[in-house]
Amino acid sequence: MGCCGSTERPKREWKPLEDRSCTDMPWFLLFVVFCVGMGGICAFTVVTGGAARLVFGYDSYGNTCGQRNEQIEGVLLSGLDQTDKKFVFFLDPCNIDIVQRKIKSMALCVTQCPDEELRTYGDLKRFAMINDTELCSYELAGHLYPGHPERFTKCPKLPVPQSKPLPVFNRCTPVDISCYAKFAEAVVTFVSDNSLLHRLIAGVAASKEIIIGLCVLALVLSMLLMVIIRYISALLVWILTALVVLGSLGGTSVLWWLYIDHRLNLNDTLLKKAEEDQEEQESSRENTKALLIYATAATVFTVILLLLMLFMRKRVALTIALFRVAGNVFIHLPLLVLQPFLTFLSLFIFWVYWVLVLLFLGTSGNPVQNEETGLIEFRLTGGLQYLTWYHALGLVWISEFILACQQMTIAGAVVTYYFTRDKGRLPVTPILSSVLRLARYHLGTVAKGSFIITLVKIPRLILMYIHNQLKGKENACARCMVKACICCLWCLEKCLNYLNQNAYAATAINSTSFCTSARDAFVILVENALRVAAINTVGDFVLFLGKILIVTSTAFAGVLALNYQRDYTEWVLPLIIVCLFAFLVAHCFLSVFEIVVDVLFLCFAIDTKYNDGTPGKEFYMDKALMEFVENSRKAAAAVERGRGRVKEEAELTAMVSGSLVGAEWVDLQEFQLYYLLVCVLVDWALSEDTLLVCLAQDMVLFMCVSLPTSTLFLLCSLLQHTPVTACQLTSDPALCSQ
Repeated sequence: MGCCGSTERPKREWKPLEDRSCTDMPWFLLFVVFCVGMGGICAFTVVTGGAARLVFGYDSYGNTCGQRNEQIEGVLLSGLDQTDKKFVFFLDPCNIDIVQRKIKSMALCVTQCPDEELRTYGDLKRFAMINDTELCSYELAGHLYPGHPERFTKCPKLPVPQSKPLPVFNRCTPVDISCYAKFAEAVVTFVSDNSLLHRLIAGVAASKEIIIGLCVLALVLSMLLMVIIRYISALLVWILTALVVLGSLGGTSVLWWLYIDHRLNLNDTLLKKAEEDQEEQESSRENTKALLIYATAATVFTVILLLLMLFMRKRVALTIALFRVAGNVFIHLPLLVLQPFLTFLSLFIFWVYWVLVLLFLGTSGNPVQNEETGLIEFRLTGGLQYLTWYHALGLVWISEFILACQQMTIAGAVVTYYFTRDKGRLPVTPILSSVLRLARYHLGTVAKGSFIITLVKIPRLILMYIHNQLKGKENACARCMVKACICCLWCLEKCLNYLNQNAYAATAINSTSFCTSARDAFVILVENALRVAAINTVGDFVLFLGKILIVTSTAFAGVLALNYQRDYTEWVLPLIIVCLFAFLVAHCFLSVFEIVVDVLFLCFAIDTKYNDGTPGKEFYMDKALMEFVENSRKAAAAVERGRGRVKEEAELTAMVSGSLVGAEWVDLQEFQLYYLLVCVLVDWALSEDTLLVCLAQDMVLFMCVSLPTSTLFLLCSLLQHTPVTACQLTSDPALCSQ
């Protein structure tokens, strides 16, 4: 028996695009049932009133504002008719529970929010009599406010700020939100100096137009880079390399120049104005220190980047060939560029729905009296508590399902392009055809693959939550074990993501189930292990350079745009926001290109394994890949002719199946050395440990994980490749006659 009960076959016959059938139907039905359960949770919150309580609000006695209510047993002021009272008013809106992130104040349903500041209980009485609404608890009559003995506990805290209702949610919110600003300061616990937080927030507020402009610039640069990939892919590697080197060196130089300039200006100012205000001098010193930190961080980043590029220089030719083919794919399938927008839109719609239902759950359940405040709250009790966990599982699974649908859609379009010999006979809309094929045949495969990722992601998220909750309480051994488990699960998740992506491509080719496709794809990848390592290393690195180029260009433009602000400590939040957005946009666009390259490689490996260019077994590959193969054959033949005739066939076979083993092993050792060096430098720069401690930790991980894994892939590649004779590869009559 094969994977998941499938029948074991001695040899896989790849028949691209010939047969099409539904795959993994039980998993599709399971996913549909799960989604029905997600919809059932939403229906439960609507039927039980949770949605209405969130939208219309409810008072501290369990009455929903704007509608009739039923009596709650044991609560005297429940069951009131609040049809005319559509707004929720908090007696003390600034009494916020930081831990629970909610307002700890009595809430009442009122007909109108206070449209002016009320300073005395006489003002409360006047407002209540004129507008026919109570701002104190329902049992207190409006004309008794000034002299009632319980006015201090059952009336709003004076002065009552001017309020206005929130759109849609009907909560009376103070016009002056200064108390919420204090809450924000309390939440940001890592900032010990409130004045610094005020300055950072002020910097963001003053630079909002610049932030928006820089975000648009990042989007334009990402689109421009996709155009460059389409039309000048052969020069892309060298262009990116030069621009990233110049951009990193230029950005680092500018930061050092600003630091030196500001330091000289600070020294001159201190000499000329020795009696100057101490606060201004301290601010100048903080600015100088901030610039020094920025320049040092940029220098460390530039050094690490140059070390990585020093190693990658040998694998540029293969990357250029792959990128040329991927560029042709984007020329024939231009709508691939829109995939990030569609995926983000789908995720955004689902996330908005998920958050709304989560908020509905927060106001659903049975009424319970809070023992501390005496107020009525609605909580899920008994088995209903598991609805929140079910809803959380849905967030991960459905999000992964949407991302997997993007991968399957791209894989289906690329497979159609590759295995169509006459590119002029491609479907009018290959992307739409791939989407329809996915919806008709392969949703079960996508559901199964995304569920496997969910099974790995959820334990990692739970461990991360536990680690954050126990921070500062656990011992060093427990902290190390939790971090190691998180790291291992993260590595497993990345490996499964890569395998799933290739499994989706195999499903798009042969219309096989997930397990069968994953097994077939894994066999192909193991047979080409060294090529996989080379392509992923170089391809991912080049795309990483593209992301870095967009981020550094946007950050450099931000430095120039924010240079008019001499208070350099205010740069940090705007630049962080802009850089994060730029990286997110670049990642969304370039991830599509990465998927295209990976799918093309799988198709190329299948093509070269089952076809040899002879009649009846013609290659599917296009002209660019054919030229690359022919050049590789000529280079291999030229090298082998200079060697002994006895070794010629064996070494030429090794060249085609995975390049010369000796050279690849040397390259692998060089990569491992550079990899270890970069890991040590990064850990040392980002952690508080000494260099020796970082070296010891990384050596242990290297010996236990990286070295055995790379060695295993090398051995598998040597054992799995199919022998090919030198005659078949070079078409040399002298070799064929022997």
